[in-house]
Amino acid sequence: MASVTFEKAQRWYPGADSPAVPGLDLEIGDGEFMVLVGPSGCGKSTSLRMLAGLEEVNEGKIFIGDRDVTHVPPKDRDIAMVFQNYALYPHMTVADNMAFALKMAKVPAAERQKRVEEAAKILGLTEYLQRKPKALSGGQRQRVAMGRAIVRSPQVFCMDEPLSNLDAKMRVQTRTDIAKLQADLGVTTVYVTHDQIEAMTMGDRVAVMKDGILQQVDTPLRLYDKPVNLFVAGFIGSPQMNLLQAKAAEGKASIGGFAVPVDAAAAAKMKGNITVGVRPEAWRLVSASEGGLPVTVTVVEELGADGFVYGNCDVEGTPSNVIVRVSARDSVHKGDVIHVTTDPAHVHVFDTDTGERLSD
Repeated sequence: MASVTFEKAQRWYPGADSPAVPGLDLEIGDGEFMVLVGPSGCGKSTSLRMLAGLEEVNEGKIFIGDRDVTHVPPKDRDIAMVFQNYALYPHMTVADNMAFALKMAKVPAAERQKRVEEAAKILGLTEYLQRKPKALSGGQRQRVAMGRAIVRSPQVFCMDEPLSNLDAKMRVQTRTDIAKLQADLGVTTVYVTHDQIEAMTMGDRVAVMKDGILQQVDTPLRLYDKPVNLFVAGFIGSPQMNLLQAKAAEGKASIGGFAVPVDAAAAAKMKGNITVGVRPEAWRLVSASEGGLPVTVTVVEELGADGFVYGNCDVEGTPSNVIVRVSARDSVHKGDVIHVTTDPAHVHVFDTDTGERLSD
């Protein structure tokens, strides 16, 4: 196993006005599961492909362990890649697909069979080894692609949106399988996804990217609790954070005629236009007499244990949709007007112009 280090790694496509990845600095620990997440076009797949050797590095360096692999051919990097599409050979059995790379490396037949059987046992594919890919479900095919990577015993796994082609239920099951497998094998893994739920549930750490630039690298919980800027705050969390336009006024955030309490650190730093962020679960339902923000309910999503209320608020500065998490047993219906407030500890304050976090 090995660590992975990007040192100002840049990828600039010919004819482009700006680099796809301006200069990535990232350290991934030995055995760590690192997830690169961001919207389409943010440079996450390009970064992964630079690590795999499938994209040229125009400037900077990439290390696997202490070895500079910046200009090393992909086949000599000791990495294994799992793609979005499974790329299985349709005329070969599962066993032959998994053993193909070993066969090309001239690994003895007995050793190939042993490694394939061990990987199949880990992935629950033993009974399917003699089947062809067309006789497998999508989830099983993805596990075969995983098995093909495992048998090589690489230093690094590179996974480029491997769950995108699966249905919702299979995606949940397979992401759990991958996270458990990585923990059992202890292989350094770099995983790319645009799905922030995948990122939050699978990664030891998550790197959020935008326009090829790292915005924040941290554990999933710290990303959720302490987003460093407006982009991370709006991107991480499902449903997303409520972002409200406000003005700093006497140590409070003024939204229309409503004052939202903020923590002392933010109160000391904020001035002029600010953006206030409140997670859906941080709102509290209050009576109209307690002076909460009035929200007219337009949609109620009932999910069993809890639910989400989507509503409009006529107060200047509020978003088109205010999202509130409620107990499933709270009797909130479409067309109702509810009043909500929150506590200073649950309020995130950002500078509207720079996007920088002002809260503690």
